[in-house]
Amino acid sequence: MRREPSILHLDLDAFFAAVEQRDKPSLRGRPVVVGGTGGRGVVSTASYEARVYGARSAMSTIEARRICPAGTAFLGPRFAAYKRTSEVVMALLRDLSPLVEPVSIDEAYVDLAAGGHDLTVEGLTALARDLKERIRTATGGVTGSVGIGTSKSLAKIGSELDKPDGLTVVPAGSELEVLHPLPVRALGGVGPVTAERLAQIKVSTVGDLHRLSLVDLTSLVGQANGAGLYRLARADDDRPVVADREAKSVSAEETFARDVTDPARLAAEVDALAGRVGTRLQRSGTSGRTVTLKVRRYDFSTLTRSQTLAHAVDDPRQIAEVAHRLLAAVDRTGGLRLLGVGVSGLSVYAQGDLFATEAAPVADDVPVPDPEPVPEDPRPGPAVVAWYPGQDVAHPEHGAGWVWGSGLNRVTVRFEGPLTAPGPVRTLAADDPDLQPADPPDWTP
Repeated sequence: MRREPSILHLDLDAFFAAVEQRDKPSLRGRPVVVGGTGGRGVVSTASYEARVYGARSAMSTIEARRICPAGTAFLGPRFAAYKRTSEVVMALLRDLSPLVEPVSIDEAYVDLAAGGHDLTVEGLTALARDLKERIRTATGGVTGSVGIGTSKSLAKIGSELDKPDGLTVVPAGSELEVLHPLPVRALGGVGPVTAERLAQIKVSTVGDLHRLSLVDLTSLVGQANGAGLYRLARADDDRPVVADREAKSVSAEETFARDVTDPARLAAEVDALAGRVGTRLQRSGTSGRTVTLKVRRYDFSTLTRSQTLAHAVDDPRQIAEVAHRLLAAVDRTGGLRLLGVGVSGLSVYAQGDLFATEAAPVADDVPVPDPEPVPEDPRPGPAVVAWYPGQDVAHPEHGAGWVWGSGLNRVTVRFEGPLTAPGPVRTLAADDPDLQPADPPDWTP
């Protein structure tokens, strides 16, 4: 715990949806859902207008469509646009301090003490307000919520207290006053299962949790989780801000529009995923010793299988060979709806013969991190471009725009951009040679 609130946490508000609303003026103020748009899609981000109706991250797209009103925009993700905007924000954070720890594309910690700032509550409040305004201006209207506290956990909780576009500074000495009224789910490490176990003994707030002894807590939720929650309930968190965290794993996965049972198709998918993983490893100059296979079966059950090797690898063929063996040991009856391949235990070199000595495949509860999702269920066929909702396009006559929807060999496009008024809608042939995929639009004046 620090003596002054010097750790800042920034969380961009409904980031993917906010970028879509910025780039598509006709969607501003309307419900927007970003994620898989096919029958097996999952919501990645819902705008605050969509959250009013109950849409949320990790919900199935089918459920989101059921509860959201007509006129809600369901869009596939555009990671190039999100990455560009994130880079602008992270550069602004690095202007504040040399110690910036990105947690994800839309979230980061900043060590303000390393930046020589005024660490009084008044000084920090002014700094945060200025940062929020600079982010809004530099990104064309994307907002973020800021929390500042004496630890990472307090800073993160602070950024969640007043979303969207919020600002909370937790002064030193007031940590427990802020923590104890909050629900236990506000603490990192308390998921639905843990919350349910705590509710059974009438623990619903952090204050209730604080009254439990360490012995009682660890006997209820386990040694590691119990010890961590015991500390967090007392605002005991001395984790430093670590700049430029190294990736712990590299992975790729694919969700299928229909359950796949064909062994040849699954084998081809493993080869393709291993190729993506191996290419990323080689480009970054890293390799790893543990190959992990992730599958989600027809009944939505998910499991992983991994094999730790004698030497680190980055060759897609070697990664694929291990993944094939892991897949052979999985029950594929009924089909698979998702397949993923990952490599962890990373180092900066690859060495030796992969198969010199092998460890036996073991069950593994460590999840493979999700890759950047790709739009689901594109329409196949060599003669028709696979358009997806939200995709950036350009037309020599109508200009820049985005795909509203497609089907029956036609594609409907709204021609507008971040610096225009809401634009007209046109329906074109899906194979119109004048309609081409385009880079994300420029939001800067």
